[in-house]
Order: sequence, then C-alpha cells, then structure tokens
Amino acid sequence: MTAAPPPGTDRSAHRLRALHDRVLSSPVGLAWNRAREMELLHRAMGFAALGFLTLVPLLVVVAAADPASGQGFARWLAQALGVSAASQDEVEQLFGTPGTALQRTTAFGLAALAAFGLTFGSAVQTGYEKVWDLPTARWHTMWRHVVFLALLVFALLLFVNTPSPSGAVAAGLGAAVADLIGTCLFFWVAQRLLLGGRVRWRALFPGAVVTALCMLGLRIFSQFVFSPLIASNAVTYGPFGTVLVLQSWLVGVGVVVYGGGLVGRLVHEARLHRRLERAYPPHD
Repeated sequence: MTAAPPPGTDRSAHRLRALHDRVLSSPVGLAWNRAREMELLHRAMGFAALGFLTLVPLLVVVAAADPASGQGFARWLAQALGVSAASQDEVEQLFGTPGTALQRTTAFGLAALAAFGLTFGSAVQTGYEKVWDLPTARWHTMWRHVVFLALLVFALLLFVNTPSPSGAVAAGLGAAVADLIGTCLFFWVAQRLLLGGRVRWRALFPGAVVTALCMLGLRIFSQFVFSPLIASNAVTYGPFGTVLVLQSWLVGVGVVVYGGGLVGRLVHEARLHRRLERAYPPHD
C-alpha cells in the first residue's frame, strides 16, 4: 500500500500549475517561448561572428575613405560604444591607421569585401523571417541585401559625421532624441526592405521603436561595462582581450536587433487582439 499524500499537496500542486500557466501566457512567457523557438541567442552569436568577419572589414575601408571624418573605423566603433578615452586608444590600436587600410585595398579586394558584406544582410533577413514565421525569400530578392548594405553604410556615415553637442544638457538631450529617431527609422525601413514587403509598415513600427530604445540602452550599458572591460582586458590579454569585448558587444547588438523585432511582433499581436475584442465583445 502506498502512503496517502499529505493534506494540501493536491492544492499546492494545483496552485503551482496555475502559476506556471499564468507565467507562460503572460507577455514575458510568450516572449521567452518565441525567443527559444527561434534560437535567439544562437542567432545573435551568428550575427556577431558574421558581422566581425564580413561587415567590419568593409566598414574599415569605407571609414578610411570617408573624407568628412577621416578618423577610421576605430573611431566609429568607439563612438558607437561610448567608451572612455583609454578604451578608445585600445580600439584604435586594434584596427590600425585608416590610411594604411585604404592604401592596401585593391579594387578586387573591395569587391570581395562588398560580396562578403552581402552575406551579412542575408543573415539579418533570415533572422527577421524567423521572427515573423515567414518562408525564406527567393533568390531574385538578393538585390535587397545590396540596398540594405548601402543603407547601413549611409546611416553609419550620418551618425559619425553628426557633430556632438557640447555644454548644454538640452543640446545633449536633443542629440540623443535625434539619434533615437534616426535609429528607429533605419530599423523600420530595414525590416520592410529585408522582409520584401510581406509585413505591413504598421506591424513593423513597434519593433523599430523597441530596437531603437534597446540600442540606446545598450550604448549606456557599454559605457559602464564594456568600456572598463576593454581597458582591463587589454592589459591582461592584449589585443585579443579587446576582440573578446567587441565580440560580446556585437552579440548584444544581435540580441537587440532580433529581440526588438520579436517584441515588436508581440506588441502588434496584442494590439490586434485588443482591437478584435472591442469589435467582437464576448457574450455571456
């Protein structure tokens, strides 16, 4: 004979199951399940690896050829990270001088870098298709990767060549708002472009807003975490330590890009659900 369960066991198990179901049906639970289904972390790590191998070399050459800044990709990256002066020096030592990169790049090498850069756009497109549960686009839509790459380079050039305000707090706040709006517009257009118009503009807007806000939060986080890590890792591991920190930052960017689109989809679906409830209220 088996011993009878202690009093209250069935009631406690029922409460735990109810709590578990409530958590899974909550927005946080839905986001967690969707992120696990699309393998968000693995895609973010792929985003970081592919971006460092294919996109960064192209941006190094583009930054070196930029007559407006003339500071090179290291300054671009340091500005995006928002790191301190000491950490910025470590990043500059990692990528070298802009003139050297430009002089040693041939026309064939630039074409190869551009071709490799297109694979980065293909990876981002695949991630967005997973976010919206869409089938893979056909081969003849590859021109969208070219446009996306050109749009990304233009956005980066506009970002780094915009003068930073000095002095007044209101000016700094205005610059932050302008960066936020620009980032939102970029990801709004990028989603629509890479998804081939298969998702409406209105449905993509929440994801663009969430991504822009998270990118701003990642930049603030970088100032307090990644900036001192670059300086300390450079002393401990040398240039390899700087590479590790930059790769970790790129993983964070990948999580923000794909996760922002995923949260935007959940927000859009919640809005549609509320609209349907108002249009067709449940009957008792």
